[in-house]
Amino acid sequence: MAALERRAREDLAAAYRLIAHFGLDDGIDTHISARVPGTRDQFLINPYGLLFREITASSLVKIDTEGRIVEPTNHVVNPAGFVIHSAIHQARHDAECVAHTHTVAGVAVASLACGLQPFNQWALQFYRRIAYHAFEGIAVNLAERERLVADLGAHTAMILRNHGLLTCGGSIAEAVILMLNLDRACRVQLAIQATGERAWPLSDAVCELTAGQYKEWERTSHAASDDPYRREWNAHLRRLAPTTASYLD
Repeated sequence: MAALERRAREDLAAAYRLIAHFGLDDGIDTHISARVPGTRDQFLINPYGLLFREITASSLVKIDTEGRIVEPTNHVVNPAGFVIHSAIHQARHDAECVAHTHTVAGVAVASLACGLQPFNQWALQFYRRIAYHAFEGIAVNLAERERLVADLGAHTAMILRNHGLLTCGGSIAEAVILMLNLDRACRVQLAIQATGERAWPLSDAVCELTAGQYKEWERTSHAASDDPYRREWNAHLRRLAPTTASYLD
């Protein structure tokens, strides 16, 4: 179990570095959390005050779903991060990782009444497969957890209205890659809308077909690997290897 936790810590630290690499971080705010292997009530999260590019495997803080730090550390945890992430880890035992961002594109689309539109292939991955949660202020109210979970349902992606994006997955790789794709979908949508031109329409049938193709890829890839996202994840890790192997510390 110690070896599994070490791997989870290394992958989670890499996730923070990759989110920073792609410019999806927001100073010291937002979070990516990962369940501690072999547990249902403990997860790893970033120490509050460190930039994402500073996160290392050993600096991650282990807390339980009640917000208690369960291992000695010199760091503290952001209460807003605890509320959102603990809600999902507590209710969705299939959610090994939860990623939340405040990207410019993500917040912009989250603030549009139309939400995410099926304008591009990345967006079609989430066609009729994305949840929405109304803004209730900064997420420090424990009572919001119930509504977050209810709105998320069985989805792996959610738009937090006027706030940002959230993804979850059966692995750190899945949650982070879904986040990269969701943010790209938002960026393309804003680029299209900025032209003032009418977007080329896609039929419901084509949109549903494409979303189904994403799920079929996941299903068939899963038959050959315990994590269908691992191949792409390993490629992303090579982005870090030349200059930022320090995330393993």
